[in-house]
Amino acid sequence: MQSESTASFYPHLRQRFQSLVWSCLDSDLTKTAVFYAERHFAMDRTNHESRHLYATALLREGQTHSALHLVNGAQDELCTGCMEIKANCSIKLGRHRQAREALENTLHDTNYVSSASSSSRIAHSFPEEAALRCRSGTTALKGNLPEKASRSFQDALALNPYLWEAFEGLCALGTIPDIDEIFPPRPPPLKRAPPEEIPPKSAPVTTGAGFFTPDTGNGGNLFRTWKPDISQPQPFRMAPPPEPTTHTFYPFSPEDNSYLVSRPTTNNSLVQAISRPLSSADEGGPVTKRMRSTTQQPEGLKAKSSKSSLDDPLKKARARPALSFANIFSSSGRRSQPTTSSRTNVVPGKSNAQPAAGHIPTRRSTRLQTGTGPKQLHSKNSTRDRRRPTTHSRTQSNTESEKDEGLNFGVEAAYSPSPPAALSPRSEVSPSPSNWTSAQEQLAQEEYEHEQAEHYIYELVRSFARSARALALYDCQKCLDELEQLPHAHQHSCTVFAMVGRAQYERQDFSSAERAFKTLRKEDPYRLWDMEVYSSLLWHLQRSVELSFLAQELLNINPQSPQAWITIGNLFSLQKERQQALTSFRRAIQLDPTCAYAYTLSGHESIDEDLNKAINFFQSALRADARHYNAWYGLGTCYLRMSKLRLAEYHFRKASEIHPKNAVLLGCVGMAVERRGDRETALSLFNEAIRIAPDNALVRYRRAKIYVSMRKYTAAVEDLELLRSSTPDESNVVFQLAKAYRLLGNVVKSAQTLAAARDISPKSMGKIKKLLETMKDEGDDKMDEG
Repeated sequence: MQSESTASFYPHLRQRFQSLVWSCLDSDLTKTAVFYAERHFAMDRTNHESRHLYATALLREGQTHSALHLVNGAQDELCTGCMEIKANCSIKLGRHRQAREALENTLHDTNYVSSASSSSRIAHSFPEEAALRCRSGTTALKGNLPEKASRSFQDALALNPYLWEAFEGLCALGTIPDIDEIFPPRPPPLKRAPPEEIPPKSAPVTTGAGFFTPDTGNGGNLFRTWKPDISQPQPFRMAPPPEPTTHTFYPFSPEDNSYLVSRPTTNNSLVQAISRPLSSADEGGPVTKRMRSTTQQPEGLKAKSSKSSLDDPLKKARARPALSFANIFSSSGRRSQPTTSSRTNVVPGKSNAQPAAGHIPTRRSTRLQTGTGPKQLHSKNSTRDRRRPTTHSRTQSNTESEKDEGLNFGVEAAYSPSPPAALSPRSEVSPSPSNWTSAQEQLAQEEYEHEQAEHYIYELVRSFARSARALALYDCQKCLDELEQLPHAHQHSCTVFAMVGRAQYERQDFSSAERAFKTLRKEDPYRLWDMEVYSSLLWHLQRSVELSFLAQELLNINPQSPQAWITIGNLFSLQKERQQALTSFRRAIQLDPTCAYAYTLSGHESIDEDLNKAINFFQSALRADARHYNAWYGLGTCYLRMSKLRLAEYHFRKASEIHPKNAVLLGCVGMAVERRGDRETALSLFNEAIRIAPDNALVRYRRAKIYVSMRKYTAAVEDLELLRSSTPDESNVVFQLAKAYRLLGNVVKSAQTLAAARDISPKSMGKIKKLLETMKDEGDDKMDEG
């Protein structure tokens, strides 16, 4: 079942997963389809739609037995969709009778709907550019063109960050940019809410004469509490304010809601309230700047004083062109506002400003046709007169004008240089709370849930990408830490179990790796991916019975898979049948010439018989995969046996650069450096290796031997005693401990330790006699390689 955190938007999440999987299948990106289908199935394993989609993706990828196992459950759990996929799997496996039975069962269901049909099914006539670039990178990777492959993968991810195959290709190449570059972090979505009421005193008030009247609560200082939001666009700095007659309010329709997510709803009205930047000149009187009027003045206004005839019509002329500016920068989803050049078309009831209760303002066309406007302006007791347009401004003294500075912003306040949006939340961005209908609330909720689903998938991909990047760079502990941060449902998926097993194997925690792979096999007993690593793990653990059972199962699942033949080769190698092991590895190479691991295992099988042949195998492995550190390690071992110390050190260092957290590789570099005679550098490398893996017995044994060669016998005794407590039956450790005691002058301890070494390995009598002839503090003798 889906978790509680995703239950609210799970339908949108399911639809998005289905869309991703089908688009990947149409683009022939089957591995990416399997990845997202597994994510979908992990969230709700009881959902048959997710089961069908996961099985379909596995079938298209070639994992036929895994797909059949997924839908071939108990009979009471089967549905017609499961039977259809079972029939397809049976046909591909050649089981035609079972396919016919499954198809017959589907015919008995009258409500049968094909599993391939879905509401989220998106068919593409041809793949998109990102998919083509991803496939191009995959072919370049297999064709040993790493630079072109890396470029193609990065271009594909830049076009579509959800292409998981492209990211896996970058991991295989080792050229993995930072996760924040490929998947930039995104903020969590926010639900669109109705706007809040803005009090009128939140912005400066303007009179008909162009003065900004400070709020009385500010003590006469209009700059005390109000600050413009500089982060928002300020159209009053670029163009005159819009004509108030064009601010007609339209309720939002479903198709108009797209831009509400990106545009704020609280600061827009404040920005539009100012027609020009505030300055100290505003406190002294109107601006002296004159602009050309684009409208024809009424005849009734020409008889006014020169100041009013120049001021007010020009202000209205400046207010008109800004409408086109606001429309140009509005969202594409919004309807364009209707414009008009006639002053008689004004509808005061549709203005953004809210008139005072109980009063209906006079129509402006009536005022322009009568000559009573100036007289009514002098009336101080009428609320209607106090809402006169600013065209009838300042014909009296400054005292009377200052009395009128407290005029209310009614419907006709829109004719002032400042638009009425400053006093009303009914801005161009969102409707008022009174008009926020239930349909709009439902639409906002659906948008929010859809964005939540998109954000969930994006963050999930980022988490998996961080884990895969850490594993590709062999930072195994970081990979495990990232996997623990995944949602609980995804932690129990096959991909996570495989990554945990590989990470534990690389950090040489074989017991934890075995548990992870056993859980993976229990979850998907027909899985072929990563089984070559599991077989090598069983080889290290000397589990011949489990390795034999795994080899038989993999061979029965798919005898044409290289994983099966690598497992068979590891089984023969564990049984010391070298030629049959080489034959099995050669068969794996024939099935997959790009399988670098098969070349590497062939080189390790040949290293004891023919060094040149082993070198050829390791070089072939590097041609298939230049980051296969096991091949670099094998070449270093060959050159070390050939006493080519410089070449051995070079190849060991290359392997250590690829896998810097591997203590064995650092120990091999230290051993090659020690052979050259640089003991100090070798000792520092051994110390670094023990810091990485304190329990690594091989590296500690090498450091104890170099301590003996540098005559640091006390430190050598400490390391050897620790090794003896962990591996008491190792004769080489006991013999080196007896030698260290002998060189320290502790004859009694040396004799006791030599007796124990003789009991453990009776064949070491020659070494014991040679040690008895060694005098105290003769650490310059040539040490054995045991």
